[in-house]
Parts: sequence; structure tokens; C-alpha cells
Amino acid sequence: MQHVTAEHRRIAVFGGAYNNWIATRAVLEDARRRGCDGVWFIGDAGGFGPHPDRTVEVLREARGLGFVQGNYDDSVGNGAEDCACGYTDPRDNHFAQISYDYTLANTSSEHRAWLAAMPVDGRVRLGDHTLLLCHGSPRKVNEFLWESTTPAGFVRHLCDANEADLVVCTHTGIHWERRLADGRGVVNVGAVGRPPNDGNREVWYAVLEVADGRVQTTFVPVAYDWRALVGAMRAEGLPEEFVETIATGWWTTCLEILPARERVRGRL
Repeated sequence: MQHVTAEHRRIAVFGGAYNNWIATRAVLEDARRRGCDGVWFIGDAGGFGPHPDRTVEVLREARGLGFVQGNYDDSVGNGAEDCACGYTDPRDNHFAQISYDYTLANTSSEHRAWLAAMPVDGRVRLGDHTLLLCHGSPRKVNEFLWESTTPAGFVRHLCDANEADLVVCTHTGIHWERRLADGRGVVNVGAVGRPPNDGNREVWYAVLEVADGRVQTTFVPVAYDWRALVGAMRAEGLPEEFVETIATGWWTTCLEILPARERVRGRL
């Protein structure tokens, strides 16, 4: 685990870059414009999109950026056979393997070593509050914490077990938060590599800051040049199913993992 960082006033947290270097750069610029004095990336540089080295370069060149390793980073960094994404459906795994094989083949050895060395979690002090930053959950890097299946009792357990006021995660690709009466809770920051299956093309991250003695969360939509990403995806011969998600805002893959309540909000 990383050491506790210096106390922050306002931080930006994002995850799930998925080889979308254009959106990743846009999110970093947006966070700086908002005056965030700390910015954290909590995993999955690769997957889904084109030119994986470009996203890693954007992340590595970002001044003062904190890092947490995702399942994709661990797998690519260590040359694993698959992304360890946690899917169970054959169709989900089929497309996940296409994405992973492409990313692994197109990530340089230098960047793979950097991904392998990323810390698995981190702690941040925000005022008097301790935030635990992880990828999937504190229990497992590829655990999916969905809004509809993460009840208050489980939120309390995660905070108690990890001595944290907030557990901040990603991995699902859909942003949400659940707070207890005492202000503790779970914040899922969503993903910046693709939209959250809502029919819009913007991607999302979270800004957290202390106001009135409590950590407040603002989920921030970010527009970027998605047309340029679509062109790069097609030039690289990536599946049209991947392209359609970027172009329409609706997921066409990795759907079977969605719980019923999240699934019904989508198009398919």
C-alpha cells in the first residue's frame, strides 16, 4: 500500500482509460482547470481502444499524478494470458480477449514494466478524512461494485475493514456513490475510456473535496474528440462493436456482467 499522501484540498480521481488517450488527456486538463491539487488514476490504462502506448505516455507524463494498478495493468505488465477482467459470459470473454491480445501486442516492453510496478492501492488524506483508493474493491482487484448490488451494510463493512472514510474505486465503467448516515461510503468514479452506457458520448470522472466537514463528490462529464478515436479504432481494425460504443454512447460488449437494474438502463 502507498504511504498516506500530503493533505489535499480537492482531488480528481479517474479510472478505466481503456487506451483512450484523447479522453485521458481531456480529463487531466479538466481536472487542472478545476483547481484540483491532487489527481489520481486508479487503473486500467489499456483495453478496448487503439494505440495503448499513447495512453501510457499521457499518464506517465502527467505531472504529480498518483497511480493505482488495475487488473489490466497487472495482466499486461506481467504478460498474463488474459485481462483477468472478471467476466463469466462467453461473449463478454470473447471480446475481452480480442481487446487484451491487441493491447498486449501493442504495448512496449518499457511501458509493460511500468504497468507491472504500479502500486495496488493507495491512501489519501482529504482534510480530516481518509480515502482508500483501489481499482475494483479493497478485497479484489477485479471485483465489480455496482450501485444496485452494494447495500449499506456492505459499504459499512468495507469502510470498517479498511479503516477508511471513503472507498474510491472504478472497474465497472458506471459512476455512482452510496453514503452512510455518518458520511462514510463508496464512490465509484466510472471510466474515462468509454461512456457509461447512457446514449451520450461524454466520459466521467469524480472530484472530491471537503465542504461543511464532509467529503463532497462531484461527478464530472468530459467531452472529447470521439470522432478521432473512432477513426483510429477503425484504422487499427478493432471490432465494429467497440467502435459503435464510442460513436453512440451505448455498450455493445461486456453487457452480460451488468446486474438487471443497470442492464435495463441501456439499449441492449
